[in-house]
Amino acid sequence: MSPHETAAGSGTPEFNMQICMLASGSRGNSVYISVGGTSLLIDAGLSGIEIERRMKARNLDIKNLNAIIVSHEHSDHIQGVGILARRYQLPVYISSQTLGSAAAQLGAMQQIHHFSCGTEFTVCDLSIRPFSISHDASDPAGFTIGSNGHKIGIATDLGIATAMVRQHLKDCCCLILEANHDIPMLEEGPYPWSVKQRVKGRTGHLSNESSRELLMDVMHDQMTHVILAHLSETNNTPEKALRVVTEHLPDTHLKVSVATQSAAGPVIKL
Repeated sequence: MSPHETAAGSGTPEFNMQICMLASGSRGNSVYISVGGTSLLIDAGLSGIEIERRMKARNLDIKNLNAIIVSHEHSDHIQGVGILARRYQLPVYISSQTLGSAAAQLGAMQQIHHFSCGTEFTVCDLSIRPFSISHDASDPAGFTIGSNGHKIGIATDLGIATAMVRQHLKDCCCLILEANHDIPMLEEGPYPWSVKQRVKGRTGHLSNESSRELLMDVMHDQMTHVILAHLSETNNTPEKALRVVTEHLPDTHLKVSVATQSAAGPVIKL
């Protein structure tokens, strides 16, 4: 076992947060986050039935959700948003530009709350700060989610890690971080040239190497968990992502894991 897969140390006090990667990859993305009595989905890019099934498999009660937060309008992030919002009367937090691009896919929703990147909002007792990321969508956002002086960061679907991204992620105790592709696998793989250029461009996705550089810039002693996310099934492998991202990290208590597309991951408790 890698030293980066060992159990986290006791340097950071617990604050009763649970995280479950319900799905991560080009065919669907959804993250369950719960703190105290507040539970959220960040994106719902699978069918409503599949999200229900995966939550049930991890003993997570979908009826306890308080909201869905949408990062951007690509179908692998919004497929189940509308149906879940209607079925469980859930408010949906989404930027006005993203809603304008996604309205036809989402359908009618009774409770819509608009957010703006750079402006913090709250869902029950959680503080959500959306920040702009570089991706080929109308108004894509990453997020930090905070409670009681602690926060986690979510940064996937971004072509470059800007100074703004680094600033938002630097104090997080847990990161969900994109490690989309292995550069040689992408360059030598089956994608058309135009798609390869899109993936590795400034509005595409982070490579394993770029993910490592970002992590090394923002990691600190109180960071305990990193979840590598949005891996390409064609242009990456979990083994490559884990090896490249962790190969130059100091030998610390940090636990690094890889989210998958085919099944919900474990419920991580912080």
